[in-house]
Amino acid sequence: MLRPRKGSKDLTCLGKRKRTRKRMSDHYRTTAAALVRVAAAWDGAVVGVALAICAVGSLAKYFSTSASLRRIAAAPSPSISDLRSLLLPSPSDVDRDGTLVVVRGTVSAVERAIVADSSGERGVIVQRTQTCMYNQRRGIFGWSFDFIFLFKPLKQQWSSSLKSVPFILVEGGRLPHSGSVHVLLDDSAHPLPLRTVYGHLHPVQAIPCTVINAIFGIRYPVALLDEEKILPVGKEITAVGFCSTRDGTLEIKSCSDLPCFLSNLTKVEIETALGVETKFQLWRGVVLGALSIGILGYAVSRNWWRWKAWREMRRRNRELREALLQSSSDTESDVPEGELCVICLMRRKRSAFIPCGHLLCCPSCAIHVELDSSPKCPLCRQSIRSSIRIHDS
Repeated sequence: MLRPRKGSKDLTCLGKRKRTRKRMSDHYRTTAAALVRVAAAWDGAVVGVALAICAVGSLAKYFSTSASLRRIAAAPSPSISDLRSLLLPSPSDVDRDGTLVVVRGTVSAVERAIVADSSGERGVIVQRTQTCMYNQRRGIFGWSFDFIFLFKPLKQQWSSSLKSVPFILVEGGRLPHSGSVHVLLDDSAHPLPLRTVYGHLHPVQAIPCTVINAIFGIRYPVALLDEEKILPVGKEITAVGFCSTRDGTLEIKSCSDLPCFLSNLTKVEIETALGVETKFQLWRGVVLGALSIGILGYAVSRNWWRWKAWREMRRRNRELREALLQSSSDTESDVPEGELCVICLMRRKRSAFIPCGHLLCCPSCAIHVELDSSPKCPLCRQSIRSSIRIHDS
């Protein structure tokens, strides 16, 4: 009695899995067909326009990065103790934000530093994040592929907290009175040179539907990553920004036009990295631009020939209507037997085929021959391009 029940239960589960697989495969097939239709619209013009937009974006990044590289390369890189002499008022000093400089120093807290909860290290910036990590979107057996994977990352940040205290950069780790510059992080969206001091991966407990999701390629959470990052006291970093004095205190703030503010790299390393990024964006824009020009050129030529074929079809239809109207006035008694059309045997031969030149058909029958998928002369069976009307003198 137990075996039939077990078998029926297994058959029921198998039927549910098959129905679920069929619904998902239909969804993926519909998505793939829609993407193919959009990509092939107007002979690939949509893809060409998308590539052109990407190329324009890459070239815009190239010009922006190259301009930033030139500004950073031209910016002075004095020591912190020499900043005051560099900021002395001069006739050429007309920038109200300050002077763009590149300085390197050691991080030191103005007040009491923050102590990280996990590691116990002291820092001026502490960031705590929790990130949910998902599996890949391909099934175990490769049955399906979700195209949303192209647009969504495998990680999704759930929560983030940032704590900071005022800090300064000192030269060579010496005391602040020997030369220091205050770092202003107000309204700065640049990445920070933080160091990971704690990271723990918490696995997410699997549930019964997780196995089905894994088989059919549905995205599901696999772990929760808990991280803590700090900017430790005593770390040597580089600051790229506008430097000015306020109430006798040196301050440096970020420049929104530049790609970085605080960095672990030196000035030479920053210039090298920006140079590599500039070359990459340039070649990326050139390659994508060439592809877009080729695809758009192909699409334009294809649609041009289609438009010409449509115009030619309209012309032939118009000639056919005119020929039918004119041939209706011809009567059998007016046409000698040797001049009758070889196709309809009712109207006079008035159209000669090109290039063979045989005068065999009336205008209406000649146009019908031209409209054939592979038009050929009824006499010599040579391929023809068109026909020409022959008029009596």
